[in-house]
Amino acid sequence: MQYNIIPNTDLKVSSIAIGTWAMGNDFWGNVDDKESIKAIHASLDAGINFIDTAPVYGAGHAEEVVAKAIKDRRDKVIVATKAGVIRTKTEYRRDLSPKHLQKDMEESLRRLNTDCIDLYYIHWPDTTTPLEDSINTLLKFKEQGKFRYLAVSNFSVELMEQAQQMTDIVCLQPNYSILNRKIEKDIIPYCEHNNLGVISYGTLAGGLLTGKFRELPEFEEGDNRGRFYDYYREDIWPNVQGLLVCLDKIAKKHDCTVAQTAIAWTAQQKGITSVLVGAKNERQALANAEAAKVQLSDSDCLQIDTYLKKHLQETVY
Repeated sequence: MQYNIIPNTDLKVSSIAIGTWAMGNDFWGNVDDKESIKAIHASLDAGINFIDTAPVYGAGHAEEVVAKAIKDRRDKVIVATKAGVIRTKTEYRRDLSPKHLQKDMEESLRRLNTDCIDLYYIHWPDTTTPLEDSINTLLKFKEQGKFRYLAVSNFSVELMEQAQQMTDIVCLQPNYSILNRKIEKDIIPYCEHNNLGVISYGTLAGGLLTGKFRELPEFEEGDNRGRFYDYYREDIWPNVQGLLVCLDKIAKKHDCTVAQTAIAWTAQQKGITSVLVGAKNERQALANAEAAKVQLSDSDCLQIDTYLKKHLQETVY
């Protein structure tokens, strides 16, 4: 496993991290808590030391699962969680008001069974609350010792600049994968220029880059990934399958899986500090960690770039 320092912190995080959205058990189909805990333990045993979660993942359920899994290892794990999104029965609603932030912080500390969160994100921008009000509230929590470092997720360059005028943020969490490279244009250069870490999510494009789906799927009830990720579309499906064939060949060359190829590609990209990857069970978790051993060549990456630019340019970039 490789490790990288999040700039301007003492957090040395594994290049592959555990994403726990699926462990909330309300968006990705049925997920068993016992299997989730085994997945976390397997990840930690394989050298992963960085866990990312959020109150909105299962309305707090993922945070509770994380707490159970790390109760005897809290001092060996870097935990990140987020604030500012409310999960209701019908929607996700953004709320960065001071009142809601207070609620999120108190409940996350309780559910995670910790006194201090290592990395605390603003999950999504909220256009109804002045950013200054939100950050001032968060800074009070930091002064109280409730979290160590402030970060943002899903922010534009303009919003990061606004935040940086008020306080120091240490990293951004954007959606980034072989199938979504839009941040390469301006966000990655901004983060590099301003010495910000990049902790990317969506590494496997909602499971599509595992290579599992060779026919356009119909997801079971409760599995909403097709709504969140814009890749399960009939109009681009043949070209997505062509990408998977390209990845099949590269994976065979390296004696690894398509998923490991996709993870390795993301982790090797310029400016990336750590990549989040979800796992529903121990087998998936171990396979994810093994991706750290895969080193793609310049030729491999060029093959991927050439295919994308020829067949998926508008979708990817």
